[in-house]
Amino acid sequence: MRLEVDFMGAGPRVDDIDRRIISLLVENGRRTVLDIALQVQLTPAPVKRRIDRLERLGVIAGYTTLIDQGRLDGGLEAFTELRFAGNTNVDSIKNAAASLPEVIEVFTVAGDPDALVRIRADNVHHLQEVVDTLRKHGEVIGTKTLIVLEAWRRTGPI
Repeated sequence: MRLEVDFMGAGPRVDDIDRRIISLLVENGRRTVLDIALQVQLTPAPVKRRIDRLERLGVIAGYTTLIDQGRLDGGLEAFTELRFAGNTNVDSIKNAAASLPEVIEVFTVAGDPDALVRIRADNVHHLQEVVDTLRKHGEVIGTKTLIVLEAWRRTGPI
């Protein structure tokens, strides 16, 4: 497999047409190749090749469906800050949260706190159980939980 990189070796070569294709797919991941081709003024075959190349290079990492979880099942979302003892390694931080099905994402961050955990729970009592479980991890020395009141997510063109 041939990897294409820019002249500085910083990553895959992506031109303006690729960026327009990516922007159109971010706006609507179900957009057809024909529709994209019309938008970028190419025929479908080269657009398909470009999309395939961007996928192969990992620039397009996948396609997903955005769900409004609140409309689907109610519940609540929260972010819990985790503080760990000493020089806890990143794998230990991820493992502290990843085993819980309520955990959606784990972000290790520079500074204080050491990690942010995004949690989806049925209600406040359920959230408390999840946070209590996180606190029981041997290396967790502190937590702070923030309940999401309203969320906004960029879903349009980048």
